Amino acid sequence: MICLECKKELGYLDHKNAMESAGVELCTKHHERIKQLITKHDTPLEAIQLYYALKEAGINSMLEWWDGKKSIDIAISRVKLNIEIDSAYDKLTEHEAINNLEEAMHSFKNGFTTIRIPHIVVRYYLNETVNNIIGIMEGLKANIKVIN
Repeated sequence: MICLECKKELGYLDHKNAMESAGVELCTKHHERIKQLITKHDTPLEAIQLYYALKEAGINSMLEWWDGKKSIDIAISRVKLNIEIDSAYDKLTEHEAINNLEEAMHSFKNGFTTIRIPHIVVRYYLNETVNNIIGIMEGLKANIKVIN
């Protein structure tokens, strides 16, 4: 058991506390940072889990990246990909749906692609989700100029 952020060896209590509240293995220091992020941005646990799964796959991403208008759950700036985790996907209203579409349009106009992933997909199909994001990144790399 090691911290996914700093690779420090974890004790049983650190492991247990982080897994219960964040769903990932983190030392006390990094667990506190994630708890603050959750409090400040209402970050879904699935976004945190996906962020660390992407990190383990070698993908450099940013958690709760500010795009100038709002905070994005996960951003992969190298290929201009924004990932939003929908935690209330089954309760989406028409107003929220049109707002989501408008936000995607603004991102696209700025050269970014935004994908929305239902939280349930991350929760039960984490590895498949990571593989699909890698495939999306490969497609984006082939079709847009990659930022170096």
